[in-house]
Amino acid sequence: MKIRIVPARQLLEGGGFVVHRPFPVDGLSYVDPFLLVDEMGPAQYAPGEAIGAPDHPHRGFETVTYMIDGAMQHEDSHGHRGEIRGGDVQWMTAGAGVIHSEMPAPDILERGGKMHGFQIWVNLPKEQKMAQPRYQEYASAQLPEYRQEGRWVRVIAGEADGRRSPIETSIPTTMLHVRLDSGSSATFAIAPGSNAIVHAISGAGTVLNNEVGTHEVAIVEDAPARIDLAAGPEGFEVLLLAGLPIGEPVARYGPFVMNTIDEVRRAFDDFHAGRFGQIARG
Repeated sequence: MKIRIVPARQLLEGGGFVVHRPFPVDGLSYVDPFLLVDEMGPAQYAPGEAIGAPDHPHRGFETVTYMIDGAMQHEDSHGHRGEIRGGDVQWMTAGAGVIHSEMPAPDILERGGKMHGFQIWVNLPKEQKMAQPRYQEYASAQLPEYRQEGRWVRVIAGEADGRRSPIETSIPTTMLHVRLDSGSSATFAIAPGSNAIVHAISGAGTVLNNEVGTHEVAIVEDAPARIDLAAGPEGFEVLLLAGLPIGEPVARYGPFVMNTIDEVRRAFDDFHAGRFGQIARG
């Protein structure tokens, strides 16, 4: 096991919205199988101010959008449209290629409001990189959620305390939204040998006895089968991720993540040739 604490750097992404990103940054490209972790906001927008990520392509991995507050409207080149609000998740397998848009929902644009959530990129193994794109969308009411012994947990992917998410993951993956009351603690089982990420959303506490504060991230490589969390006096809110490493070469440029540079070049060629299609709008 190797554990390190890194900052989530504040950056601008998409149309100019603020994210807190532990990676990819200089010196830390990815944590296999996770390619990117962005905490979007939290940001309070006035009417007409909210911004998102206009049309952009993806190939070779999965994008996960999890909303805590606010609402995003999405559409893509395969004719899929939908909306996710606080507590909802969209798990998109980009696979062979898709053009995708995520923008604030009309009511947020019109009246303003708080926007807060996560976007996570999960790599795909070689044999799945050119798979048919697919979507899994679940409202908060469809995700297991429970409160006991000083903790609140929403199971976005994987399992916690015998409660399993309906999300089907391409590789064994756990994703939990956890809030610990002041002074409380919790232990969560993950697949042995996973790489784990604990992103502190608010408050402070410890991860495997290592101190972590707001917008800091504990990265645990070759993690043990259980991740121990404990809250400080202000409580501790985190997003916990864990996934078995794929262990294959990673060649990435912008929105394309493949195994070789030639495959990335082919993705650009296919995109510029219009083979990803386009988003149909009336």
